Amino acid sequence: MLSRLLNKLKTTTSLPGIAHEELQQAHLNGTCTVIDVREAHEYASGHIPGAINHPLSQFDPARIPHGKPVVLICQAGARSAAALQRALAAGRQDVRHYPGGITGWRARGGSVGLSARSG
Repeated sequence: MLSRLLNKLKTTTSLPGIAHEELQQAHLNGTCTVIDVREAHEYASGHIPGAINHPLSQFDPARIPHGKPVVLICQAGARSAAALQRALAAGRQDVRHYPGGITGWRARGGSVGLSARSG
């Protein structure tokens, strides 16, 4: 009984994420906006091409673009999850995060750009 309760709590508190294949397809099709919440120096060292840099240290959900679903990404998933919690608390329902971060993106062969673009 306790394990059922814990599983229920676990599923009700999980954050909406996006699988690698789904993100890759949405990125290729241009059907999502990617926001990288790492700091500017981390972003400059490599990011998903076209991603907007909006560091968690300055993260304001009001600055998240509208019009397309939004995917938040960081190095390994923790900061994008924190940014997602802020976005959800602000009432945004069209935002998810990529739990693998740029580390997972690179490991799965995702393209990485070096040009600067801040949001």
